[in-house]
Amino acid sequence: MIFSRDYIGYLARRTVKHLIDAKMITTSNLKVVEGRVTQGLTEELSLEDRINEEVRVILDTYSEEMRKSGAQYAEMFKKVKTELAKKYKAVL
Repeated sequence: MIFSRDYIGYLARRTVKHLIDAKMITTSNLKVVEGRVTQGLTEELSLEDRINEEVRVILDTYSEEMRKSGAQYAEMFKKVKTELAKKYKAVL
């Protein structure tokens, strides 16, 4: 993941504070809301890591065919990642 867990927690706290200050949300339990926002951010930001891992597994399966055809790993990685991002409706 690109960001540390501490930074994600910081972003969540700042986001919740901003939403409360803008009177977009109200809460009686600030810590619960911050925890849920942290969890949501973590899940979204780790999606790219999960996609990258899935791409590696797919390319490992086809490594022999890629070697025979002369396909470049980096190019294939990018293509497969793009297709998986479309499949998962992710914006990377």
